[in-house]
Amino acid sequence: MRPVDLAREHGLSPQAVRNYEQAGVLPAAARTAAGYRVYTPVHARALRAFVALVAGHGHATATAIMRAVNRGVVDEALRLVDDSHCRLVEDRRTVQAVEVALRDLVPVARERGGTFIGPLAARLGLRPATLRAWEAAGLVRPGRDRRTGYRVYDADDVRDVMLVHQLRRGGHLLAQIAPLITQVRAAGGVAPLESTLRVWRGRLSARGRAMLAGAAELDAFLRVRAAASAGSAAGGPD
Repeated sequence: MRPVDLAREHGLSPQAVRNYEQAGVLPAAARTAAGYRVYTPVHARALRAFVALVAGHGHATATAIMRAVNRGVVDEALRLVDDSHCRLVEDRRTVQAVEVALRDLVPVARERGGTFIGPLAARLGLRPATLRAWEAAGLVRPGRDRRTGYRVYDADDVRDVMLVHQLRRGGHLLAQIAPLITQVRAAGGVAPLESTLRVWRGRLSARGRAMLAGAAELDAFLRVRAAASAGSAAGGPD
């Protein structure tokens, strides 16, 4: 098989196929006497596996998986697959935690003048120092009273505090919560974020399906690769 024969199936250029071989994504190809690459069904399976893995795991992880297999370190490749699945599980847990937090979030009445740190902390059973720590982490951004300089939490600030509180109770770290709070602010509140979460869930499901397809193609490549290795060994000298 020529590079163009492998490339055509996936809408790639022959140069892309050669680049994948040089990057270790494909096994090294044999060469003709004239120096042309000769690819086999093993290479075709490798390319199918790589393309399928990219859809579920991303280009960098898919590349690392294929390189490990082609180096003969299959356990390392499987560890990379497992790590990627673990990240998907964590992303699902994060979405679920946000959904629970939003469901349990009490609507905040828009009171004139806002509320100070002491009464807000007492209302949630927290220490004022905790709210100050969340502010230092960028999770909450209260204004200041012009006369006293005290922190003043308006309705949006209270919403953010309550959302952080719910997520912290769910075991999430401040670093994990920060991008979610940013999304709430960018969406203009909690209600618009619900549609964002639906999109997020859809993407996670699509990623999970793509991982299944990638696993099937990787398994097929491993089988073809093992059979080719066994055939080469059987045809060798005694």
